[in-house]
Amino acid sequence: MSLETLLDDFDLFDDWEERYRYIIELGNGLKPLSDEEHNEANKVQGCVSQVWLVNDRDGDALSFRGDSDAHIVRGLVAILLNLYEGKSAQEISDYDAEGAFQKLGLGEHLTPQRSNGFYAMVQRIRNDAAATLAD
Repeated sequence: MSLETLLDDFDLFDDWEERYRYIIELGNGLKPLSDEEHNEANKVQGCVSQVWLVNDRDGDALSFRGDSDAHIVRGLVAILLNLYEGKSAQEISDYDAEGAFQKLGLGEHLTPQRSNGFYAMVQRIRNDAAATLAD
């Protein structure tokens, strides 16, 4: 799902209460991680909620899977995974996730802790992309 699709979807809703429900719905659609993948190595540091991200590497391409113990945060994970879907490590490094976050209006409507967690997830994904580029 592209940023444009997410923006169009967000425009369908009249208020942020409905958008939050949609974000939660996106999170409910994530494929579950295994018990083994819910480990410290996959845990994202800097999030108040527990968040796990797993990357699957195929050459220069990365795909991500993730989970959280909080409904809205799981939805934010889903948004991020959709924004990065199908991108190479270089495209991930170059992608303006913060700009997308602002265009979606999330910066204005999330608590500072959730915003910080979002940025911690972005940094983790960028670090994984940088490690792939370094190999």
